Amino acid sequence: MKILKYIALLVLLVGILVWGTLAIYFSYLPAPLHLVGASLFPAAAVTALLFLRPRRKGIAAFFGIFAVVLVGWLSMEPSNDRNWQPDVKMLPYATVDGDQVTIHNIRNCDYRSDVDYTVRYYDETYDLTLLDNVDLFLVYWGSPLIAHTMFSFGFDKENYVCFSIETRKEKDEEYSALKGFFRQYELTYVVADERDVVRLRTNYRNEDVYLYRLNAHKDTKRKVFLDYLGQVNRLKDSAEWYNALTSNCTTNIRGHTAPYNPHAKLDWRILVNGNVDEFIYEQGVLDQRLPFPELKKRSFINVRAKAADKDTAFSKLIREGLPGMDPGM
Repeated sequence: MKILKYIALLVLLVGILVWGTLAIYFSYLPAPLHLVGASLFPAAAVTALLFLRPRRKGIAAFFGIFAVVLVGWLSMEPSNDRNWQPDVKMLPYATVDGDQVTIHNIRNCDYRSDVDYTVRYYDETYDLTLLDNVDLFLVYWGSPLIAHTMFSFGFDKENYVCFSIETRKEKDEEYSALKGFFRQYELTYVVADERDVVRLRTNYRNEDVYLYRLNAHKDTKRKVFLDYLGQVNRLKDSAEWYNALTSNCTTNIRGHTAPYNPHAKLDWRILVNGNVDEFIYEQGVLDQRLPFPELKKRSFINVRAKAADKDTAFSKLIREGLPGMDPGM
């Protein structure tokens, strides 16, 4: 039992050393200070642990040094005022007047490639009484264990607006999954035309995209939609950090839906989200008329999306014949 305690303590201390070193390395300290700090922290912490006696004094000093790093990391403030990439420079926001919701700055980029595009925006007013559908896009861009998730809300059968929860990157900044844990990116909600955020992924990035119709009561759809817009407006007023573990595309979706789902529960597939569609299928949220493997196979939309391309009926064309969206399956 004593050995297990020592092993647990060792794992904790090593984890703190690794996290603290990376937090300093990825901080906004100017070069070469971030390298100096990332070297000094583990050296000072390990020295205190090994040479201060009694041992409890060394452990106390170790955690004291780490506390300094943690306080510094927590003091880093997100900002809406940076040199943003053009596709995330303009923030969306919404105004609500009864059943009428106007979304401003809906993005609809004209793409020539995934890095060459003209940014365009439009405003549109939606009638909440005509909110019919909520659909989930699951996008695989690398490992089959990890996916990007997007929610799309359909009004009056054919008019869709899509929400993609992403990192708000600065000019010349690339996404790094590792940096995503260390307050390196602000959080943004891209509110877009499906010809933008979906077609970008299917037609230009050649990522694998699956589309599912979600089963939900009309009142729940309305509440979730307004919950999304509430966060969109909050981010317009005050920036927040993206976090690859706690504040990403899937955990935030759960944050918007769980308050209105009395049967919501936690599952490992929310974090390792390449299998989140299987999880919500088991919860009865997806069409149940097919076994899950067949449902997933039929929900693949890349061929449809590439054929539809710039067609103004893009949203309709990618849904034709999908399970749960066509009576004939």
